Amino acid sequence: MKYIIILGDGMADEPVAGLGDKTPLEYAKTPNMDRMAREGACGMLHTIPDGFEAGSDIANMAVLGYDPEKYYTGRGPLEALSMGVELAPEDVAYRCNLVTVEQEMMADFSAGHISSDEGKQLLSALQTEIPEVMVRAGVSYRNLLVVRGGNGSTTTPPHDIVGQGIGPYLPKGKDAKLLMRCMEKSRAVFAGHPVNRARTAAGKRPATQIWPWSGGHKPAFPLFEKKYGKKGGIISAVDLLNGIGRCAGMEVIRVPGATGYLDTDYSAKARYALDAIRRLDFVYVHIEAPDEAGHLGSIEEKVKAIEKVDEVVGTILDGFDGVVAVLPDHPTPIRAKTHTRDPVPFVVRGKGTDTTTEYSEKAARSGGLGVKNAVDFLDFLLS
Repeated sequence: MKYIIILGDGMADEPVAGLGDKTPLEYAKTPNMDRMAREGACGMLHTIPDGFEAGSDIANMAVLGYDPEKYYTGRGPLEALSMGVELAPEDVAYRCNLVTVEQEMMADFSAGHISSDEGKQLLSALQTEIPEVMVRAGVSYRNLLVVRGGNGSTTTPPHDIVGQGIGPYLPKGKDAKLLMRCMEKSRAVFAGHPVNRARTAAGKRPATQIWPWSGGHKPAFPLFEKKYGKKGGIISAVDLLNGIGRCAGMEVIRVPGATGYLDTDYSAKARYALDAIRRLDFVYVHIEAPDEAGHLGSIEEKVKAIEKVDEVVGTILDGFDGVVAVLPDHPTPIRAKTHTRDPVPFVVRGKGTDTTTEYSEKAARSGGLGVKNAVDFLDFLLS
């Protein structure tokens, strides 16, 4: 038997008044997910263990069966591994956002979804001013900062504090002084940079500074194939997910046109998944767009993103006769504009049936598969 998981990042939500008190998942046109509910079975999944923040790193590790209590060290090192950055045991790698801070308030955690090329130019200029650390450009606003021989620091994800003053959320702990120096230097370097002058002239938000967060040392995962006896692959436009895949020894499948935003090439993701499953036993298809829309608080974009995920589901259902599961990693409610810890709905075709006729948060609560913990999900799915 072969298996495909399609994970719509942040797809779960709460009832929204603007949608007639329906969630975006209930409101969106999702004929293929609803077909899965009719032909399969639904349930609810706890993806965030007690004591952990509601992050995509924690949730996706758990869904893949890697207990965060045993293996999680931070988001930064997972992204470093995806980017091909070798970490010594004593290094601390931080996720490093390009952000827009206005009047000491976090105005935009993504600097207006700055392009990868623009980000690379900014970080190249910054690197010459902070030789004591390494900065590495990634995709768009998602970049990396490595402290050689670091000691760690308590930090806050910038998407959790949009619209709030940054003062209470600045780094604290052993690496804090160095990180603060790098952040201050980035303000000076970015202020007059040609990239930001051009963005401002075009009516776009400038990247006013860097924001390091979720630092940690290199983790050590058991290999996916050894753990489950199956060859696995992962498809994602996000370095974090690809880093998890690399740690697990999974094949990281790059898809041209995959951006992590609403404009990603959804059709290509589905095609590449169907091609990969011919040579692999398990493929994990991660789609970031619903989460991005949730962070922006955009009802329209979140509904569109969910409908695009449904198109991917339809293509895979039509071209694959194995076990298929669809789920979010966590909710990213429009109201909150950040992740929450609530259980998420899942649907599986190929593991029995129940009486559900549609896929949604409400329907899955009464699904025949009950409530499960994410770290046990793959054991259930592959059994």
